Amino acid sequence: MTTLEVLSVLTIADYAAVTALFLGWKLLSLRIESETAKTPSVTVLMIQHRREWMRQMLTRDPRIFDATILGSLRQSTTFLASTTVIAIGGALALIGNIEQFTGVAQDLGVSPDARAEQIKLVIIVVILTEAFLKFLWSNRIFGYCAVVMAAVPNDPSDPIAAHRAAQAAELNIRAAWNFNRGLRALYLALSTLAWLIGPIQLAVASLFVFWVIWSREFRSIPHRILRDDQKDKRP
Repeated sequence: MTTLEVLSVLTIADYAAVTALFLGWKLLSLRIESETAKTPSVTVLMIQHRREWMRQMLTRDPRIFDATILGSLRQSTTFLASTTVIAIGGALALIGNIEQFTGVAQDLGVSPDARAEQIKLVIIVVILTEAFLKFLWSNRIFGYCAVVMAAVPNDPSDPIAAHRAAQAAELNIRAAWNFNRGLRALYLALSTLAWLIGPIQLAVASLFVFWVIWSREFRSIPHRILRDDQKDKRP
């Protein structure tokens, strides 16, 4: 099958729906990660808390508490990375046995094109792969953060202590951002499953997932709590 034949399998509605999905994904990510916006997201609000964490770590003795928290963060990235790999494997298996999927769909009164469904599944695998890579990189950066934290001198008055704590904070922030990017990719991969039914279903599912992500970042109880914390600044 030539490239032109592959592209002709999908309809204009399919192209419009998937284009809107990726465009909305990009715009939503830019808004969430904007540090200059009037209303910051939970992701942005957590930046100051991660820096404060490392400042407090300087005078905490022992630092077992900090190591425990960082270990739990790494476990989260490992768990989701492993889960995503399983999902990728399942999608690849379905691509290789597309006849079974189309058979089930026909029993439900839907007559999908096997080639079109395979292309849709490939795109889902691509999104899942993006999520996996983000989780993997987040885990790696958390590892860098752990090493830098261990390199912070026990004496808070040491000239290098504050600098290394600040480095650990920035690494922690970058790891968290990649983790959140992986989560968003995972959410969108789930919504893309609706595309197997049709482009309209994809559009509806995408809008719903965008709303869920937006509400958690800007309209959730954790967001309100963190915004209230901004009003109580230390002198």
